[in-house]
Amino acid sequence: MSLRSVRTFVIVAAAGTGARFGGRVAKQYIDLGGAPLLARTLDRLAAIEREAMFVVVSPEDRDYERIIGARAGVELLRCGGETRAQTVKNALVSIAARCTADDWVLVHDAARPCVPCAALRRLADTLRDDPVGGLLAIPVSDTLKRAGEWGSAPRVDRTEDRSMLWQAQTPQMFRYSVLAAALDAEDALSCTDEAQAVEGLARAGRCMPPRLVSGSAQNVKITYPEDVVLASAILQGQANT
Repeated sequence: MSLRSVRTFVIVAAAGTGARFGGRVAKQYIDLGGAPLLARTLDRLAAIEREAMFVVVSPEDRDYERIIGARAGVELLRCGGETRAQTVKNALVSIAARCTADDWVLVHDAARPCVPCAALRRLADTLRDDPVGGLLAIPVSDTLKRAGEWGSAPRVDRTEDRSMLWQAQTPQMFRYSVLAAALDAEDALSCTDEAQAVEGLARAGRCMPPRLVSGSAQNVKITYPEDVVLASAILQGQANT
């Protein structure tokens, strides 16, 4: 698939330890239906026409070569940071000499192996001429409750209006210059995704806000062990269609 005439650089954030998941190896290396989770994710992203794809791991990572190994068209960067934002920022610095201001940088979670190819195409087509970029997301459908302080047990303080709320997913795709500037902001390294950093840039009047692109409920993120069962079922279902 073609994202547009400018080049696209794909960054796969895989520097986390998966503390909430637990286990003897980092979450990105667990088995998912007979293949490592990260390998499943890289296979899915192979559908994107790109200039280069980078997997960003921690400098202390000793499992990538053993479990994933060399893959055509995939470059390894050992510059992962303590947070997702730091990891992506370090990667942008590492590839800066290869990018121009208008090039696309597409960032994806290593733990999202089920993103449908149709969603990838939709992101690319929607953002083709966008000056900033955007992200896959789905409107919130569940009723949301905000907890309050009521003694030792959490209780409902109020119900939140969900009418304008969306659940963010990845990939998130932004112009190199926009994302680099956003992650250079003083408080950017506490952001939990790239869109949040770009939102800060937009509030400062330096760009438009990120565009929301309809994602997919199949694009689940593996956070806890029980998520593996769901992801396996989704992958199997996708293979049968």
